Amino acid sequence: MTHDAADLTTQATATPISTEARSGLDPWKEADLPAPPSLKGLNFLGIIGPGAIILGTSIGSGEWLLGPAAFVKYGMSLLWVSSVAILLQTILNTELIRYTLYTGEPAITGFMRTKPHSTFWAVLYTLFYFLQVGWPAWAGAAAGAIFYVGTGQPAGPEAASVVYWIGVGTFAVCVGILLTGGHIEHTLEILNWVLIVFILGTLLILSLLYADASRWREAGAGFFGFNLSTGTFAFFPPGADWFLIGAFAAYSGAGGVTNLTLANWARDKGFGMGQVVGFIPAAVGGQRVLLAHSGSTFPMTPKNLQKWRGWWGIVSLDQWGVFFLGALLGMGLPAVLYTSFLPPGEDIRGLAVATALAKAMSSQGGAFLGFLVAFMGAWMLFKTQLDILEGTVRAVTDILWTGSARVRGVSGGDVRRVYYSVLAGFVIWGVIASSLAQPIVLLQLGANVAGIVLAISSMHILYVNTTFLPKEIQPPLWRRCALVLLTLFYGFFVYLWLMGGFIPDPSKGFLFSVFR
Repeated sequence: MTHDAADLTTQATATPISTEARSGLDPWKEADLPAPPSLKGLNFLGIIGPGAIILGTSIGSGEWLLGPAAFVKYGMSLLWVSSVAILLQTILNTELIRYTLYTGEPAITGFMRTKPHSTFWAVLYTLFYFLQVGWPAWAGAAAGAIFYVGTGQPAGPEAASVVYWIGVGTFAVCVGILLTGGHIEHTLEILNWVLIVFILGTLLILSLLYADASRWREAGAGFFGFNLSTGTFAFFPPGADWFLIGAFAAYSGAGGVTNLTLANWARDKGFGMGQVVGFIPAAVGGQRVLLAHSGSTFPMTPKNLQKWRGWWGIVSLDQWGVFFLGALLGMGLPAVLYTSFLPPGEDIRGLAVATALAKAMSSQGGAFLGFLVAFMGAWMLFKTQLDILEGTVRAVTDILWTGSARVRGVSGGDVRRVYYSVLAGFVIWGVIASSLAQPIVLLQLGANVAGIVLAISSMHILYVNTTFLPKEIQPPLWRRCALVLLTLFYGFFVYLWLMGGFIPDPSKGFLFSVFR
């Protein structure tokens, strides 16, 4: 037999590579879709959960720091940015979970299944995680609030060393929580439900007590971009700091890699086929759980499609009922409070950014009121740091676990060894990075990277969900259009902060400063 004939015979008998395995990952297995739990009564609180985690994360960054900084400086007409951002991010979130429902894999694993190769996307998205949330900015900002709680005074430059070590201690407490608890996702879920009820409830009460009716009207109009004081639509303030505005837009809602991690939490919660593949347990108090490195899908039978509709109802409740509504309240209520107590045009970014409201309210309502607001800020920012640290470590662990047979072999098939090795690396870097710049600077840097991530990942999940998913469960046309709109929306804000405005301005554009 000639070599050409042998090659033809080999090609004829070779098993064709399935579509999802062409980038280098193992193919999916197949199993029936587990039945969704019933949503009757109050048991829905135990069924939903990822929406609470991502909402708690969003409240502690954009809603408490970047949003108020923008509203105090430029007015509440900027709330229109939050309206659009939260709406589009909610649609993105549900599309990320759509992939997880079908495969049991996080969305980033789906990205790794596309060309050119799984390693390319693994490196790129790991880099995005590092650039956006590799900085422990939330622990640093929480440290300023903790300093205020302990001393009754905002932290100034002379307290920078003390605040730094408080931030390191806060970061260490986050690590301690991640070491215990059995099922890490459940621990985060409980802590975030406490945060949502306490923080949003307290903010609502304070807003009703201390904000006059005109502030509420301004906020309502602001969600549509209307400025009541001028009687005009004011979508963009003149002379805007586009680096701040771009960061605010990205962190209205969750933002960037935090949205992507939602699919990891949905997998560990057991949404859809996530029940089949396993989850990441804690090091202390958690039993060893086999986490599949490749997902499982289900056949398109009438019974499975009926179950799919049940799961989609749970996802919709989790995202539209918890994240969407909660994020709008989480952005609107601080806007009302901050603009009620702080003079317009003031720049509150600095070491004491987390206590600007506490100081202002203390001077008008007494020391206890200032203490309460500072305590709220410390709790929100601490919880956000915990969620972001866990989500980052979880995502990188999933990337390594899925993409490297060597990593799975060295760990002896125990995903906890990978998870806590990655955690150790981020802790070491976090202690170093805390001293590089003020927390709000690091936060703005990461938030603007988030805008880039959102612009890219929305197109990526659109491609994944229309390529790998069966037609019966692919997103409808209006959702596809919304993902394209999300890319255009965030691409526009990325352009603004890179170029310094609608017309490129070398004195303001971040891109120009890189080459100076």
